[in-house]
Amino acid sequence: MSINVLKDVHLGDMIARYYMDETSRNVELQLLPISIAALPRDAKRQEIDCLVQVKLAGEVYHGGYATGGTLRQSPSAKDFALAEQKIRDNETDIEVVTTLKNTSGCVADHHLRWTKGEKTIRTFVELKNEGSDTVKVELLSSFSLGGLTPYVAGDAHGTLTVHRIRSVWSMEGRIQSEAVEDLQLEPSWAGHAVRCERFGQVGSIPVNHWFPWLMIEDKKHHVFWGAQIAHNASWQMEVYRKDEALTISGGLADFEFGHWRKDLKPGETIVTPEAILTACIAKDVDSASQRLTSGQISAINAGPASEQDLPVMFNEYCTTWGCPSEENIAGILEAIRGKGFAYFVLDAGWYKQEGLPWDLTIGEYEPSEALFPSGLEKTVQAIKNEGMIPGIWFEIDNVGSAAQAYQKTEHLLTRDGAPVTTTGRRFWNMTDPWVQDYLHSKVIDMLKKYGFGYIKMDYNDSPGLGCDGFESLGEGLRQNMNASFGFIQQMKEEIPGLLVENCASGGHKLEPKMMGATAMSSFSDAHECPEIPIIAANLHRVMQPRQSQIWAVIRETDSLQRIAYSVAATMLGRMCISGDVTNLTEAQWKVIDDGIAFYKAVSPIIRDGETVWFGEPTLSYRNATGWQGILRSTETESLCVFHRFNNASSEDMTVRVPDGFEIASVYTVNDNVELEGNNLTWHCGDNLCACAVHLRQKA
Repeated sequence: MSINVLKDVHLGDMIARYYMDETSRNVELQLLPISIAALPRDAKRQEIDCLVQVKLAGEVYHGGYATGGTLRQSPSAKDFALAEQKIRDNETDIEVVTTLKNTSGCVADHHLRWTKGEKTIRTFVELKNEGSDTVKVELLSSFSLGGLTPYVAGDAHGTLTVHRIRSVWSMEGRIQSEAVEDLQLEPSWAGHAVRCERFGQVGSIPVNHWFPWLMIEDKKHHVFWGAQIAHNASWQMEVYRKDEALTISGGLADFEFGHWRKDLKPGETIVTPEAILTACIAKDVDSASQRLTSGQISAINAGPASEQDLPVMFNEYCTTWGCPSEENIAGILEAIRGKGFAYFVLDAGWYKQEGLPWDLTIGEYEPSEALFPSGLEKTVQAIKNEGMIPGIWFEIDNVGSAAQAYQKTEHLLTRDGAPVTTTGRRFWNMTDPWVQDYLHSKVIDMLKKYGFGYIKMDYNDSPGLGCDGFESLGEGLRQNMNASFGFIQQMKEEIPGLLVENCASGGHKLEPKMMGATAMSSFSDAHECPEIPIIAANLHRVMQPRQSQIWAVIRETDSLQRIAYSVAATMLGRMCISGDVTNLTEAQWKVIDDGIAFYKAVSPIIRDGETVWFGEPTLSYRNATGWQGILRSTETESLCVFHRFNNASSEDMTVRVPDGFEIASVYTVNDNVELEGNNLTWHCGDNLCACAVHLRQKA
């Protein structure tokens, strides 16, 4: 077996290195930082890892005890032989298209795209059936990277760490770092048994259990390989090993993991979700992760112009608790007049039926005449008169058990012939033209009629594995979520400049596809609890903070210190205020007003900076101890946000800031801050308190 370099493609500070087995003409992709030379290929015992991972039904399963654990490196994948490779290089980007063919009649075009100047690449695969028979596809990857780590000979024991990010409701973004050996990904003594860690998420809330995010670290050389999958339905990633090299891949959840199988008829093509990839030398996983999320910036910059200054918003949900009305909204508008809010969002319940909770009547979406006796247009106009963009809440895809739509089973998702039903909810079949027309009338036409410039799209349950109507349950889910995404695109096309908030029980849709199509995302449903700053800081590893909407819910019983704690947490992303704003004292309002003014001053740092973490790690989020310091910096400014939880080891909390900076302003009710050289120290012995510091480069 002779394996040689097919092509090196330079992509800024990275190299895409394509290897080819000269006998089988099978191709592998390595992604490498340009500044460090890899060892010769023969420094490790490693076979070619297929550029496109595919598995067809009916073929022999991989040996080495892989059955039930992975479908990678199947006969179909190994059968893919290079047909041609084309490189397009223009002023803005480079695209490499590697075409592979196998004896089943399948043709795979692997696309690698790099926008010049960016620090990430994007890959996806188009699989075409050019044969005469239908093929049943059970696995299809968006990316596959081989040869990790190419900087240490042999099996690189003690060198590789696997970083992943966990997510559960209201505790999103917990990083989990494990040695390859702890995951039992060491090769066997005989090089026979397959090792594989397959993980992902099944259903339509793709960030519930894991984020579609993976980072591999070579600890000896400080090299990181990162991957994200942009997909709003079931997905998977795999960390795989059989020989001395580690490989990673990911894409659609396969037949074993997500019950996805696609019958590809002669002449048909399927296109995978995009993967976002990077390779770099970095000081730690935190800086490497922010390099990976920089791949989202171009989509954000292409969003509404009003978003570029990160305006402050008010959402009334934690003020009215699902019962907004003409009367109480008028009172809220009076209370917040002149406070500097740019968006005002009417949340759930504006359609509420008498005697029924708001969540059981979703799907009808007729404004309540009891709540808005003068018509909804009066309230919308009142918001506009205060100089704010009016927003409104919808849960587009789902219907509540008390809604008439709940009984329209011919238009709802089914599984095994029965409507997919969870507690209080069923799900529209978004591929149904009748449903698309119905939602156009209820949502798009309504946004136009009243002049809403903002829509909060919530999504509070999942149909799970999938639905009837297609060749597999997983394919049914994929088709349904593609149609759901298409509705979002149609909504934006018909209402230019519309601001779309991506929400799914808070943070369950924090993946690049949805974030790329929306202005901002709800960071979590953790909206009043002390762990908010921990979750908000976690999310700097998976998304741009400028898209992370963080709530400060203010209660009339809150102390000034507790208000500052809540408001300071929003400075880790986008500021959103809610709560008892009609009953606050002048002193309480001053803490909020000062926070809004401070936020507006530091918003360019939130938008453009890079984050460094300081503090004492806490085991429990619900019972957090110690303290956290988040330093976000541009070349000329820094923002440091301190939060002290319970039982910190010292009253002094110190963060190391860049050279030549001085304090510009401080936001806190405990103004005991000092800067000595590079050490910024906040002195505070109280629990649940916060301080934010704005620093500028000395003149």
